[in-house]
Amino acid sequence: MYISTVTGTVTPQECAAIAHASAIRNRRDDVTGLLLFNSRRFLQVLEGPKDAVENIFARIHGDSRHRGVVKLREGMIDTREFGRWAMAYDDPLRPSDSLKDVVAALLASAGPSTRAHFLGSAELHRPTA
Repeated sequence: MYISTVTGTVTPQECAAIAHASAIRNRRDDVTGLLLFNSRRFLQVLEGPKDAVENIFARIHGDSRHRGVVKLREGMIDTREFGRWAMAYDDPLRPSDSLKDVVAALLASAGPSTRAHFLGSAELHRPTA
């Protein structure tokens, strides 16, 4: 799990495209997770084979759209917290009640640390009007 600050501007459309491309790669690499983006920060959890997750994190760390990448948690898990979601993503331009329900269900079965990080950032998730 990591958090980072966006460099420059990443629009919600660009972030949705990033999440879509990530989901394709993640399915291929047997990686699951969840991505939140509030136009300033990315918060993401990745789970799967150690080498695959480390490669993704290295790619993120080297991505010029990210700065201040901070690893919040790392470790082995007995069971995936995000099931088969290659990349659950809540698009702020097209909020999905069904995705919110799915994410809430995923977080309900997630470990306390994961749940606390995502629920704690929920207040920051949606841009204010």
